[in-house]
Amino acid sequence: MLRLLNIEFHKLKHNRASRILIAVYFLLIILTAFIAAIKFDIGPIQFHLADMGIFNFPYIWHLNTWLSAILKFFLLLVIVSMVANEYSNKTLKQNLIDGLSKKEFILSKFYTVIAFAAISTVFVFAVSMILGLIYSDYTEMSIIFSDLEYLAAFFIKLVGFFSFGLFMGILVKRSAFAVGGILVWLFMEGMIKIFLLWKFRDHDAMMDSVNQFMQFLPLESMSNLIKEPFTRLNAVQSVAKQVGEDLSKDFSVHLSDIVIVSFWTFLFIYLSYRLLQKRDL
Repeated sequence: MLRLLNIEFHKLKHNRASRILIAVYFLLIILTAFIAAIKFDIGPIQFHLADMGIFNFPYIWHLNTWLSAILKFFLLLVIVSMVANEYSNKTLKQNLIDGLSKKEFILSKFYTVIAFAAISTVFVFAVSMILGLIYSDYTEMSIIFSDLEYLAAFFIKLVGFFSFGLFMGILVKRSAFAVGGILVWLFMEGMIKIFLLWKFRDHDAMMDSVNQFMQFLPLESMSNLIKEPFTRLNAVQSVAKQVGEDLSKDFSVHLSDIVIVSFWTFLFIYLSYRLLQKRDL
């Protein structure tokens, strides 16, 4: 495993574009800390995000993993270009000539996917912990280390998403087309969901069936791992109740979503291997 990882990191080290994208990704995660500094006054009203409880434990685990997951497209570009460069630079064929099997080639990419996801998770944990210790109103150990399942969901979400990128990169061999393919798939899932919700808008029982069906699609299942955190805020809930709205819903991480994303991850890696096996390189 370490040998295969060393091969991939050696390639990334000599790829300037990949180094820039990786640096931008982690820099943007750090910049979430500056959200706490946003403070301005509108007449007698003082607006300070940190005072709204967004960095309170354990809510911060939910918020920061959701925000950081949006930035995953930067690392997706690294994964996709990493695969596309193997074809354009003929390094894939050279690696196979030098004795690397096709299975080892796929594993080297998958290990890199896992490494990126693991490093990202540890990084988000560190940033969130620092922000929470500075701004949280609750610093009891039992509260600090509750809801850590969001970090596990974040890791699984990244592994699944990057595995999709790996599969698309091997399928189409070009970075731009691979990313375009993922965006098209995202658009298709969105259109399917909108169409079904519109089609059965007058049938409450069918609406539940639509959501149950959608949860099995790859990108929707990844999205379900960490649901949007903003309506969970006490301030938002209080305002909603005052105007007669009920925003209460289940924000927890479900085992079923983890299983579905894990299945898609396995399928993407397996299909990547089968594609590579059948191709004449």
